[in-house]
Amino acid sequence: MDVYGLLAVSIGAVAVLWLGRKGLRALEAANQADWGSRWLNRLDGLTRIFCRRFHRFEHDPVPLNGDGPALLVSNHVSGLDPMLIVAACRRPVRFIIAEEQYRRFGLTWLFRAIGCIPVDRSGAASRAYRAALSALAAGEVVALFPHGRIHLDSDPPRPLKPGVARMAQLSGAPIYPVRIEGVRGEGHVVQAVLIRSHARLRSFPPLQCRELPIADCLERLREVLDARRENVAVN
Repeated sequence: MDVYGLLAVSIGAVAVLWLGRKGLRALEAANQADWGSRWLNRLDGLTRIFCRRFHRFEHDPVPLNGDGPALLVSNHVSGLDPMLIVAACRRPVRFIIAEEQYRRFGLTWLFRAIGCIPVDRSGAASRAYRAALSALAAGEVVALFPHGRIHLDSDPPRPLKPGVARMAQLSGAPIYPVRIEGVRGEGHVVQAVLIRSHARLRSFPPLQCRELPIADCLERLREVLDARRENVAVN
């Protein structure tokens, strides 16, 4: 099961603990982003409760504006990552997701509901690229993992995919880098959600790439996403 399939399964498993009116009120109180429907807002609240209480999640404020386009990029260490990103943001986030995971039986309805953008990783990614640009033009937040797959600090360096820089240049959207740390099940998908962590999300100032060469934009992102505990600033 891929990262995004796990997003649905893990949330559904935890949901049984919150049946009843009291549970629904708790989910609504925890909700911090307006996804456009009551049940998606409750799902947002459930995600935040699960991350905060089970994974003891702490995060820097992600400095997204109240509206307007934004590209959110993160390192990718586990299957827990999308849930942590959702729990750290006060706006709905649309993830770019592999086509084969988007079409996974029984989950497509959820991925469609939360606005995931399917991408064909075999090479025909133009449709997803256009969909992401359309979402940015509509003032939405699009999130992606520019390493392309799970990549740990202990792994050999992996180049970032240039699509994020191209989207930033074409849309004029700022890039908001974040870095995930403290996930005990790093390197895994299911285990990362089930093993309790002291998860942490570090947020960095937005990067404007519209006037930068793509290589320079990617190098600045790499310095942030590959950073350990040193202070890093993005200008």
